[in-house]
Amino acid sequence: MRKAITEGGSAGSGELYMSAKLLDGKPIAAGINEQLKQEIEALKLKYYSAPHLAALQVGADESSAVYVKSQINAAAKLGIEYKLHTLDAKSSQKNIEDYLDKLNNDKSVTGIILQLPIPKNINAKELQLKIAVDKDVEAVNPEDLGRVFAGGYKIAPCTAAATMELIQSTGIDLVGKEAVVVGRSAIVGKPVAMLLLEKNATVTICHTGTQKRGVLAEHVKTAEILVVAAGSPGLIKGEWIKDGAVVIDVGTTMVNGKITGDVEFDEAAKRAAYVTPVPGGLGPLTTAILMRNTTELFKAQNQL
Repeated sequence: MRKAITEGGSAGSGELYMSAKLLDGKPIAAGINEQLKQEIEALKLKYYSAPHLAALQVGADESSAVYVKSQINAAAKLGIEYKLHTLDAKSSQKNIEDYLDKLNNDKSVTGIILQLPIPKNINAKELQLKIAVDKDVEAVNPEDLGRVFAGGYKIAPCTAAATMELIQSTGIDLVGKEAVVVGRSAIVGKPVAMLLLEKNATVTICHTGTQKRGVLAEHVKTAEILVVAAGSPGLIKGEWIKDGAVVIDVGTTMVNGKITGDVEFDEAAKRAAYVTPVPGGLGPLTTAILMRNTTELFKAQNQL
């Protein structure tokens, strides 16, 4: 358990001890889903059609399978049509690109998601760029990311948007807060950094170069808001966590049959004010935002 910190002071003898509050995305996701369900029912009544999400999976991956299952369940509850398209792990880059073109040209498909990870011999970034802008539910194309960087975006990358929803649910004023993002992917790290900047946080991005130089711990220790999306189980040691920090662990790696995060949870929870459990913290909320993005694309395609 960590010592409580009084405003303007440090922990001292006789003060209360506290443990981190779990940041559970399920209640926020439930609110989003309830609103979406009503909206989709209204769209069906008026336009006799509903959003259709096509998911493309190349090969088999345990952690990806968990996410796919949650997508299938969420879509069914909301009335969104969902179809999983699977390709063999030995598929060539061109074969996968051709399949994406097929989905791009299918007028019944509202949105397309490429399930990650995919085989290492395949260029995932090139595949994501093959998805038509008006069907990119993950919003990782240059046009959507440009809007995130410039402001005024309609949809943002799902996990990045979910991260911000969780952070803001704490009610903490982000203005001037020291925020550290570990990971620089186009799906999470970079857009989260931009979204935090939009809220006037002071943002540092750490990556493999930071780790190689041996200063990752130094940066993490300054973080009042810490977002970790490195895909490296246990990378962030609990003892590095700043007292009273908000810790968002995006990592989901299957280790010995168990989904494991990037942060040493037990130790981090002794120091942080808020921390996400893995699994269960970000996942349900990310799925809800994926469905929200799909619905927004449907409305845009039908000029609603």
